[in-house]
Amino acid sequence: MTRQIVLDTETTGLNPASGDRIIEVAAVELFKRRRSGAHFQRYVNPQRPSHPDALRVHGLTEEFLADKPLFGQVVADLLDFVRDAEVIIHNAAFDVGFLDAELDRLGLPPFAQHCGSITDSLTLARSQFPGKFNSLDALCKRFGVDNTRRTLHGALLDAELLAEVYVWLTRGQDSLVMELDGPELLAESDPVDDLSGFVLPVQLADDTELQAHAAILQSLDKGCASGSVWRQDPDGLQSA
Repeated sequence: MTRQIVLDTETTGLNPASGDRIIEVAAVELFKRRRSGAHFQRYVNPQRPSHPDALRVHGLTEEFLADKPLFGQVVADLLDFVRDAEVIIHNAAFDVGFLDAELDRLGLPPFAQHCGSITDSLTLARSQFPGKFNSLDALCKRFGVDNTRRTLHGALLDAELLAEVYVWLTRGQDSLVMELDGPELLAESDPVDDLSGFVLPVQLADDTELQAHAAILQSLDKGCASGSVWRQDPDGLQSA
């Protein structure tokens, strides 16, 4: 799947079952693991105040959100943006729980039925870095992603940061090849040096070094009944 969507939400609190609502949803598009430039971002009027602790995190006041659209007015655009894509979310259970609650209020199927798949980047991070902090801030620091603008949590900024983190998190041994878009870029790369005529010099041990090596083997022989493995031939017989 070449199209991926990195998504984040901000909410009035921590529990959709108790009536907490989404107040911002944002997503950025990756195409072949690179930012395409396409993004989605909407503020939403939750029709209820944020919990004081949540307000300290996101800073989105009732007054600011009062004239924003309801979730039902932005949901079609959101679902169109994520349709058939792999959606990447950090701590996916949290955001998907809120999205499912909002969709259920509108009589719509759960979020997973509107996209290709859902990947939890927190699960990926925990598998790679067990026992370490794997918050978005911690991962930004670990991978050298600049998050100095993140004085408050914002869904669009967090999605942008997570997109960078995700590319680092999933970069494998063949990452340099994966960064190339096609064979034409290989042709434009720097030519490979021809090393066919290069002769690697061989420096043989002198008599002093050979004697020192023999002395070490003798000391190993004294501590091992079968002799040191360096004196044994491939058939397991001790050599002279």
